[in-house]
Amino acid sequence: MAKSGLAMSWEEWSSKDGIAIADLVKKRKVSAREVARQVAAGVEMLNPKLEGVLEVFADVVKNPDTDKPAKDGRLYGVPIFLKDLGSGLKGRKRESGSKMDKDQVAKVTDPNIENFLSAGLVPIGRSTTPEFGMTFDTATNYLGRVMVTRNPWNLKHTAGGSSGGSAAMVAARVTPISMASDGGGSTRIPASYCALVGLKATRGMVPRPLSQSEYGVRISCEGVVTRSVRDTAAVYDYITRVPNGGSFMNVARYQGSYLQAIRKDPPKLKIGLSTGTWGRPGKTDEQVAKRVREVARLMESLGHKVEEVDDKKICDWDAMWQGYYCQWIGSRAQFRTMAADRGINTPDLKDRLGPMVHRHLEAADRYDKYDIWKMMSQNNSVTRSFGAIMEKYDVLLTPTLAIRVPEANGPYSLLRNEALDPWLDRLANACRYTMPGNETGLPGISVPAGLDNEGLPIGAMFYGNWSREDLLLQIARQLEKAKPEWFDQSAPLNVTTG
Repeated sequence: MAKSGLAMSWEEWSSKDGIAIADLVKKRKVSAREVARQVAAGVEMLNPKLEGVLEVFADVVKNPDTDKPAKDGRLYGVPIFLKDLGSGLKGRKRESGSKMDKDQVAKVTDPNIENFLSAGLVPIGRSTTPEFGMTFDTATNYLGRVMVTRNPWNLKHTAGGSSGGSAAMVAARVTPISMASDGGGSTRIPASYCALVGLKATRGMVPRPLSQSEYGVRISCEGVVTRSVRDTAAVYDYITRVPNGGSFMNVARYQGSYLQAIRKDPPKLKIGLSTGTWGRPGKTDEQVAKRVREVARLMESLGHKVEEVDDKKICDWDAMWQGYYCQWIGSRAQFRTMAADRGINTPDLKDRLGPMVHRHLEAADRYDKYDIWKMMSQNNSVTRSFGAIMEKYDVLLTPTLAIRVPEANGPYSLLRNEALDPWLDRLANACRYTMPGNETGLPGISVPAGLDNEGLPIGAMFYGNWSREDLLLQIARQLEKAKPEWFDQSAPLNVTTG
């Protein structure tokens, strides 16, 4: 027993990933309740500075079996924060970072949360998200004050988003695994900004909430952020289980265990490298591009062949960005339907939605049924073009973001009061590498690639062919073994430093 009265010292706790903690629970060297108490204590210590957690479930801290996590799950006893967006747990709040959803309680447990429970993960609380996950700067103002989730690497900077709260807690070593989701990079971006592992799976690989399908919400996919590749692999062994009839798309599934797959190195690969513009104005930050090219050299030293890709030949970028903008903005018309379901009049939405989110709603009227048909045609052509590229290369290597970590509640915040178009262009410019993966449904993984000259993390990203999450995890594990200092470096603010 540590001097603090907790089961472990913070030094011991911070050294263990999810699998290591689960192994201790299985061997009865520590109890699931003691683990839950340790996480709750970590939140109490660090959340005032990081503001990444909305609530800790007090009943779960007392009894980790409250929501019936499977005791035979590989990760039994490991606490996970549920991102306050998307899949919900029956009886728990799910507010989507918005006044419009304030105090909403999930009426059912969605399939992906059931998967987390099957893994033995213990839902211990809710992590922050920007309003409806519509940016990568996690700042909200729906609880009576501005809440800004900050990066444990530097509190002046954002932890990323929209899974920012989860990333902040994992990077600060409060818990080793936390829920994420990705509609434009929202798993990969905070992973990049916090030196974590963030995998976005193939479209249709992970179950959507019961009220959604990939047909209506084609860009988003749920997952996790972790500190170790093996934790990500272990979680994906469970969350890739989709109930029969529970997916609009029946994708090819890996016939095996991802956790077993990463025991082997990947075969010798042909890697396409790009740090180009991807159809956006301006160049990628020089430090970011430099770090990604270092990853490319490392891959070559490991026996892989790396070839520069002319990004202008990847696809029709005008079609890619027009189609993405159409669904990104046009889909916000659903706020009117959501409001009607809650008995809210459309004019009142200006007071229920933040400034930039409401501007998205107003801009949704730009698009009509003809634009929707055009968007679907563009998605078809762009996806086929990426398919052709993935016939040529085993994986693509790019930066995760075109920019380094920005300030918190800064130029990408939904709380800004400015015209929509320049704000959205700025967002897309930064996310030039992540958003195409959401448009096409390709899997992508962000891995740590060292630090910039200010000591802030930079991420590199690999895109794989559809349904090749196994290969992406093998690559990530090979890099983790080659550069452990990139993967297991501690943020300055963590549970050991307080």
